[in-house]
Amino acid sequence: MEQINDFLNYDFKFGSDIHITVKAILIVIAVFIITAVLLRLLRRLVTKRLPDHDKPKFVSVFSFAKWFIYVVVVLITFDNMGINVTAIFAASAALLVGVGLALQTFFQDIISGIFILVDQTVHVEDIIEIDGKVGRVEAINLRTTKAVTIDNKVLIIPNHKYLTSSLYNWTQNGTVTRENIEVGVAYGSDVQLVKKLLLQVAEEHPKIMKLPEPLVLFTDFGNSALQFKLIFTMNESFQSMIPKSDLRFRINELFNEHNISIPFPQRDVHIYEHKE
Repeated sequence: MEQINDFLNYDFKFGSDIHITVKAILIVIAVFIITAVLLRLLRRLVTKRLPDHDKPKFVSVFSFAKWFIYVVVVLITFDNMGINVTAIFAASAALLVGVGLALQTFFQDIISGIFILVDQTVHVEDIIEIDGKVGRVEAINLRTTKAVTIDNKVLIIPNHKYLTSSLYNWTQNGTVTRENIEVGVAYGSDVQLVKKLLLQVAEEHPKIMKLPEPLVLFTDFGNSALQFKLIFTMNESFQSMIPKSDLRFRINELFNEHNISIPFPQRDVHIYEHKE
């Protein structure tokens, strides 16, 4: 029995102010295990009462919060056992500063991930645009968001990007979106015929919705062309590049048939001869 007491009271010294016994280490391990069990029971109890679509969000936030709880519990245990916690922090201050700087972006990602999960800015299957890149969201993790682009490339977005960049959620108001293409025609063209042909092109395409009806706007008198915008509605904006390409092919075909030219920028250069 005396040998066991000697073993439990064996003191590990880390400098003049920091020391810890084997008994203290075992108590900390026991407290850590008990905390882990209680947290697991708490998670199961809460997730049972949550709707299915909210369960993954709670688990993600909880997985981050539990590590903070572990640290607090261990520090409280140390303090109650008479271990100088202040000395531990003072001895590791330089290390903690270095680790903090190294993990700054990491924690930004995690905090941003929590915000996304809580306020539901982005959902799985949403189509988002950020930093000029467009993708369909496949998974929202605590640190990153995984999206797939139209050419089937995986886009991994650090969650802190949502705080530092402008985010466009194409489908937050539903999958139906208003799209448009712009075209210029030469001065002197029959603008009513241009409008008629553009509407015809939109009405012919099977991917363009009939309601709300397509719309043609005469947007500007450009330097080299009369500018028009064809506005239409689609139910699958993620694939909008293909229908837009089809529309441009058809517009070019109809304009050629009706002798409507699409001009290119031109400049007149005047050369003056200098006479001495």
